[in-house]
Amino acid sequence: MPANSHFSLKISIKNEEMHLLPSGAMHLPEHQALLIADAHIGKASSFRQLGVPVPSGTTNETLTEISRDLISTQAQHLIFLGDFLHSKYAHAAATQTVVAAWREQHAQLAITLVRGNHDDRAGDPSAALRFSIVNEPLCLGALALCHHPQLIADHYVLAGHWHPCISLQGKGRDRLRLPCFWMGDEATHPQGILPAYGSFTGMHPIERRDADAVYAIAGEVVRKV
Repeated sequence: MPANSHFSLKISIKNEEMHLLPSGAMHLPEHQALLIADAHIGKASSFRQLGVPVPSGTTNETLTEISRDLISTQAQHLIFLGDFLHSKYAHAAATQTVVAAWREQHAQLAITLVRGNHDDRAGDPSAALRFSIVNEPLCLGALALCHHPQLIADHYVLAGHWHPCISLQGKGRDRLRLPCFWMGDEATHPQGILPAYGSFTGMHPIERRDADAVYAIAGEVVRKV
């Protein structure tokens, strides 16, 4: 599935072409980069170790989805916009074995982690995973890649942290919450927030401004709402 297929939506900000994927990732073809926010690897395992019964297999689901996006986009650089690991419990042997096996499937891939608040608490990924690990912002041309939404002079910020979603109401008073890309206006509020990528993450409703562009994810479709 090529990144410019009908399954993704192409937009342009700061003269940068961006493909919004239904997984919640963003592909920057000019930079051959795939951006992912809030993977929260090991979150379910963390809950189970605290005695909370939650589904298993979520780490595998998230990593499998990342692999699909890498194949479809042919990206050469994977950039996590913070919160790659959920907590210190994500360093458990079972979780790390799964992550290490996934890394070996993509041994030649450049991977960068822009540290987020959960990364600060969890600690950096194992050196064996060969991540480049940096603090925010990571500047990429006119873009500033961060975990926390913020404003940075002369740059358009791409961040995560918020886990944005939007509520849509149907004619029958039914309400649906969908994850979304929340993109501020270049001139008045130059920052965009990616949805949480992980398969076991919550969502937070946005408070959109008049000039914002919001792109909701509904199954395999990304659509402006």
